[in-house]
Amino acid sequence: MSNDAQLLLLDKNAVEALLLPDQVLLAVREAFTLHSRREGRIFPVVREALSTGGTFGIKSGDVPSQALLGFKAAGFWPANRAVGAEPHQATILLFDPASGRPLCVVDGNAITTARTGAAGGIGLQLLARPDSRQACVFGTGVQARVQLEFALKLLPALQEVKYVSSSGKVNAAFEAYFSGRCKIALATDANAAVAASDIVITATPGAGPLFDLQAVRPGTHLNCVGTDTRGKRELPAGLLKQVRLVVDDVEQARRIGETQWLPETPCTEIGDLLTGKSVLQRHADDITVFDMTGLALQDLTVARLIQQQAMEQGMGSRIAWPW
Repeated sequence: MSNDAQLLLLDKNAVEALLLPDQVLLAVREAFTLHSRREGRIFPVVREALSTGGTFGIKSGDVPSQALLGFKAAGFWPANRAVGAEPHQATILLFDPASGRPLCVVDGNAITTARTGAAGGIGLQLLARPDSRQACVFGTGVQARVQLEFALKLLPALQEVKYVSSSGKVNAAFEAYFSGRCKIALATDANAAVAASDIVITATPGAGPLFDLQAVRPGTHLNCVGTDTRGKRELPAGLLKQVRLVVDDVEQARRIGETQWLPETPCTEIGDLLTGKSVLQRHADDITVFDMTGLALQDLTVARLIQQQAMEQGMGSRIAWPW
């Protein structure tokens, strides 16, 4: 037992200062690889609706060989928007697996955003056609922004973007953010925008299908981000029957992802593509889908990266935590 033990606290400002896209990409690739090799474990997800109108969840896991153990408590509170606050809220806690002592509390919002964006980027690298030039993005929030950021970073041929906003109106801030990096404009017809695109990114609250089945043309790749709870969906009925499906975790995707709507769909885990356990030969006319439900291992590998950097640079707050 120790009376001089400390708990490291890393707030939003510290996390955002330490998050670098290239490092996040490496950490997320590591998470997928650990999962494929079953060197990292993910525990059953908690995802429940609250009487307040919010949704609360816990994702947890460990990597025994790395002494990495922790969880992320997170959820979605749409009413936060009315008071100018972020509806997504997340906090990550890392533990010493030998003693159970908490080591580090990390603001999880920026980590969730960055690791999900990086996961989408990896999906595009592995599944989208390299010559993809046009994308359609559903959503204009934080996640839509980071997904498009990684898409533009990793797909040099991508030049034109149409976006669909929840209001159906131009989002000037969203357009300004990507000004000079691509040709970006509001899509006035969602189906037409999907039909004209090589890549479709869905990053919405998952309230229902966003476009018609007939809009999806051969050769399209879809990154599906918003469906992470029972009952949510973004894709039209019937689409999964026509696609080559990739997921981050099979069981999790069947419970809370787009795959819940047709759980018998054959699928491949993205980590298995990275490790070579599975091979996906993409034909030009294939429609591919990456069903992204988010792995606890992504949160843990990125949080550990931030923790290590903070300790090296003397960042964060330390409070006494005797045990």
